[in-house]
Amino acid sequence: MERRQFLRNTALTASSLALLGRKSFAAMLADPTYQFIPLRNNVGMFAEQGGTIAWLINKEGIVVVDAEFPDPAKHLIAELQKQSTVPFEWLINTHHHGDHTGGNISFKGIVKNVAAHANSLANQKAVAEKNNKVDQQLYPDTTFTDTWKVKVGDEHISAHYFGTGHTNGDAMIHFENANIVHTGDLVFNRRYPFVDNSAGASVKHWPMALEQATKKFDKNTMFVFGHAFDPQKVIGTMEDVKLMQDFMEKLEAYVSGAVKAGKTKDEIMAATSIPGVTEWQGDGIQRGIQSAYEELTKS
Repeated sequence: MERRQFLRNTALTASSLALLGRKSFAAMLADPTYQFIPLRNNVGMFAEQGGTIAWLINKEGIVVVDAEFPDPAKHLIAELQKQSTVPFEWLINTHHHGDHTGGNISFKGIVKNVAAHANSLANQKAVAEKNNKVDQQLYPDTTFTDTWKVKVGDEHISAHYFGTGHTNGDAMIHFENANIVHTGDLVFNRRYPFVDNSAGASVKHWPMALEQATKKFDKNTMFVFGHAFDPQKVIGTMEDVKLMQDFMEKLEAYVSGAVKAGKTKDEIMAATSIPGVTEWQGDGIQRGIQSAYEELTKS
């Protein structure tokens, strides 16, 4: 899909364009290295390397959801600073993985506070210590368990934890007035997902978490997904969330049924598709199958 067509399809509004200004908008169109795209009500998305980022700029402050890696985070920070001189109030992590928190360090001395689920903080610390990368981290200083909420200017931002899924610390972040939700990696749109059992993931509970999300948000909610098979489809609708739920249910059903039928792990892992799944793509199908097998057969 052409960049200009993508911009039209992601619901650019007059107010968003006014926020960015003509010069920076033209620069955005000309720069193929990353996407910096306003969506609605002063909320937009950024994508360069790793998981996607959501951002808010209003008269009282800047809020960023996830941080990719250090260099992309610096690009985002520079882009946001072009738009406004208001302070960076919050950086919020959807979960601990490095393609979402590796760029936290670039916000050191810039952002006032960092927030995440308590399990996300624990996981981030554990991985950093294991890999001797503690000095490369900016850890959350604010944590929550089930829900959390903050107000910045005229926008209310809430975090929602629906239980274990991709890890045991995934939160969805809702810009309530804009009605835009960053799902983190609870949604891999049409892309075979990574299921991190080492961080408490659950193939069985993941679709239940997504079902709770479908009840919490509504048909007008715009979603920013952590990843997508087509990079231009990291923005979507409730239907995409429901399809991810359906995929996870079918993944669990396939592995569970195969185990009950007495198939060996090698036989189960040899699958090149999941029965009933037609839209998921990529080269990572075995990751989810293996994770489901490990979860469903552990004693």
